[in-house]
Amino acid sequence: MTAVPLLARVAGLRARVAALVDHRAAGDPTADDPLRGLYLSEEAVRHLLTAESPAPAPPDTVPPPADGDPLDRLATRLGLTPLDTAILLIALAPDLDRGFEPLYGYLNDDVSRRRATVGLALELCGTPAHLAAARARFHTAAPLRALGLLDVEEPERPFLSRTLRVPDRLLAHLLGDDTPDAALHGHLLPMPEVLPTDDADHADFVARLAARLRHGPLSVHLREHREGDGLAGIAAALAEAGLGALRYTGPEDRVPELLREARLGGRAVVLSGLPEQPAPLVGALTAATDVTVLLTDPRPYDPHWSAHDPLVLDAPGRQAGGTSAWAAALGPQAATFDLATAVSPYRLGGERVARAAHGALALAAFDGGPLTAAHVRLAARQQSASGLERHARRIRPDVGWEDLVLPDRPLTQLRELALRARHRDRVLGEWRLSAGGGRGRGVLGLFAGESGTGKTLSAEVVAAELGLDLYVVQLSSIVDKYVGETEKNLERIFTEADRTDAVLLFDEADAVFGKRSEVKDSHDRYANMESAYLLQRLESFDGIALLTTNLRANIDEAFTRRLDLVVDFPFPDAEQRVALWRHCLSHVPCAPGIDPSPQAKDFELAGGSIRSAVVTAAYLAAGRGEPVGDADLMEGARREYRKAGRLVPGGAGW
Repeated sequence: MTAVPLLARVAGLRARVAALVDHRAAGDPTADDPLRGLYLSEEAVRHLLTAESPAPAPPDTVPPPADGDPLDRLATRLGLTPLDTAILLIALAPDLDRGFEPLYGYLNDDVSRRRATVGLALELCGTPAHLAAARARFHTAAPLRALGLLDVEEPERPFLSRTLRVPDRLLAHLLGDDTPDAALHGHLLPMPEVLPTDDADHADFVARLAARLRHGPLSVHLREHREGDGLAGIAAALAEAGLGALRYTGPEDRVPELLREARLGGRAVVLSGLPEQPAPLVGALTAATDVTVLLTDPRPYDPHWSAHDPLVLDAPGRQAGGTSAWAAALGPQAATFDLATAVSPYRLGGERVARAAHGALALAAFDGGPLTAAHVRLAARQQSASGLERHARRIRPDVGWEDLVLPDRPLTQLRELALRARHRDRVLGEWRLSAGGGRGRGVLGLFAGESGTGKTLSAEVVAAELGLDLYVVQLSSIVDKYVGETEKNLERIFTEADRTDAVLLFDEADAVFGKRSEVKDSHDRYANMESAYLLQRLESFDGIALLTTNLRANIDEAFTRRLDLVVDFPFPDAEQRVALWRHCLSHVPCAPGIDPSPQAKDFELAGGSIRSAVVTAAYLAAGRGEPVGDADLMEGARREYRKAGRLVPGGAGW
């Protein structure tokens, strides 16, 4: 048992205390007075004036450590002197053995003072109380107090009469209880599970950080570009170095207890996500040079945060996919489908992968069937939820390639866009085909065509192919009349999109990506500043962004040069219009022999208008309780023409 060596040491201390009590009682005329310690008689005062100070105890009277003594191990790890260790033992004795209370009360000449005092501790250690070096062991900057191992109470009393107390957490640790300090309750989170990685750069970073951690305590600040990047690297490095960790989420006023907990267990302190004002917390933690402190945050390190600068590093970014991590988290069921294709768009950290895997398995169990790629994708999207919904409309794609009626060229380009999104980390990262200069690994596409030709639907199909959500940016939430606010709103969107696995769609993008104009007044100058900002931000973007426009000529050429693909959506010809009518009617009850060819020939409608015409026809038929007929289709087509302000074929005035 852990307590056995400590109890043996306390028993040795008891012998020393008994010897000191006998020494005091031998010449004390009030030793037999039952009220001794409650008042001072004249006889007791005269004895105190004539008594000689006890001689210092020989060194061998300080109880030696026993084999496996936790106090000795703690002293070795924290660099405590033998005197510090003896003082701790004397201070904790009443908390371990109530028999010390009356003995200490007798030696303190006060039955109400049942704990050791500074003077009593020095006397029991055989150290003269006038030695400056001995008194310095109780200073606030001395190890015992600086490390949170000893409290010196009652500062209003004379120095030698001040009470010594050992924190309950220290005693619990010495007795083998590793339950964290109660003051940290609710502020500690478990470290994420370390999963295998396919990323050679990430593995190399982890190995180098682990090697440095083995050499001794240090402080590190990891700047992460996506949430979870830094924590995943830290967890892997700590595991490889064989170090435990305390992942802290509390305020700075609990730092003393946190550092003491880290010292007791020989663990590192980990903070993932710093508070809005990080200086007090970072400064207090990095000042403890004997504790390993690992910080991670999206913000770059600011030297004003601390006088003790940490080692500043960039957390390695995660590649999309990471099949090994997903396979380890999902277990044997991952072999039942094409896992690599299913997870290729996602850049989740180790913790998020584990949670997504747990969610996918739970969804499969709820459906009562085997695990599928759809379960994994849905769970991954849930873990990638973000704050984009404050600025964009979220669409859960429910369409596929079969819903697109397009010529071969735009269809081929759309498939290529999805392919680029899947393999961008390999091509731009592993194969080093990125242009450099701080440019990101994003995929940018422009969809140009008249209204209703399928641009937004195509964006939804691409998102569905990748298993990602589609966020349609609401321009009303971006453009602001105040100078500089538009850029701030755009930066929030891009920053959130960078850390989210999603497809970003700027609908009617020429409103914010339009051509720069000649500067004639301050409005032109600020509009051009917004365009310049957008150009720079697109270059560093790491996500997937699609732009749609009705007028391609309105898009600034500088933007188009930075696009991966420009997909032109032609207005459908008569043959494509027939296909669009038939596709929209595929799930609608229709009268026998219905033929949309006349409508396709006579009404030049885009796909969006054809769908609206079919909806109108369906409502007309549903009102009669009958299937959709040719007359319903004709009426729907005519209404679309009237909505557009066009002359209706075969109608009055044609």
